[in-house]
Amino acid sequence: MDHTRRQTIAGAAALMLTGLAPLARAQGSADYPSGPVRIVVGFSAGGPTDLAARLIAAKLQTAFGQTFIVENKPGAGSNLASEIVANAAPDGATLLMAAAPLAINNHLYKTLKWDVLKSFEPISQVMSAPCILAVRPESYKTMAELLADARKQPGKLSFSSSGAGGSQHLAGELLQQKAGIKLIHVPYKGASPALNDLLGGQIAMGFMTSLSSVPYFKSGKLRALAVAAPQRLPQLPDVPTMAEAGLPGVEINSWSGLLAPARTPPEIVAKLQREVAKALASPDVRDKLVSQGAVVVGGSAAEFARYLAREHEEYGKLIRSINLSLD
Repeated sequence: MDHTRRQTIAGAAALMLTGLAPLARAQGSADYPSGPVRIVVGFSAGGPTDLAARLIAAKLQTAFGQTFIVENKPGAGSNLASEIVANAAPDGATLLMAAAPLAINNHLYKTLKWDVLKSFEPISQVMSAPCILAVRPESYKTMAELLADARKQPGKLSFSSSGAGGSQHLAGELLQQKAGIKLIHVPYKGASPALNDLLGGQIAMGFMTSLSSVPYFKSGKLRALAVAAPQRLPQLPDVPTMAEAGLPGVEINSWSGLLAPARTPPEIVAKLQREVAKALASPDVRDKLVSQGAVVVGGSAAEFARYLAREHEEYGKLIRSINLSLD
């Protein structure tokens, strides 16, 4: 075979392979998932993000006929789980059930090996859980009473959070800025010890997410003064929003949402989003989340991407304004 003919055949073969590559990718997406899928959670089992992951995993397993495994990888403020998924193959076999720290931590840690806006493909937000300002029932009756006392005693009243840099801490910082008051932040190692000291009277007030606090408000052990959300919480219809209490702009949500590694094929993202939407519309999943104090969200991948970008920007402004870093 002469040299020219060999070149022609080789070139034709290369063109055929190039043409077949998109088809192979499309077929791979069409067959998705062809094996087990793991959903990585950056928090311990039993928490709200883990609950969301397990509810969604069960529905996806039924829908796709493949195993969906929830894998808990707590550590480093959920950064470990985020890094695992950011570095995973973009084939839909490894997903991340993330929470609010995903939009916060790039501002707190300067050496992270992932970026919230570049390392992931958003699939769907699952739920939100607004922060609620809680006090003991024998203390303040209204937000106005608390603010009046805080202005009389600048730097004297304390507020608790489940840890520095979390959504509850940042809710307290935002409250101080919008209300023009000065409080003392007392960070705890988790929500449980923060709650215990609030119940015991060691702390004047605390921001709690709706996921952990609704039972305490309904039982009368704590009083909810205001919800840091645009609308009232359905589970607490008599509690005003911060805006209704005279503090517009104090809005801080905890949330959970499903993401894939960046460059995951859009066909796979679309498949997953459709099934997550069906899962969130099912009465058993919805009722379970609502009973825990959550607001079911859902929505498209594009809506979740816009939400993440907005959260990232707003948290960045707040964190820079208080010069907070956890490195």
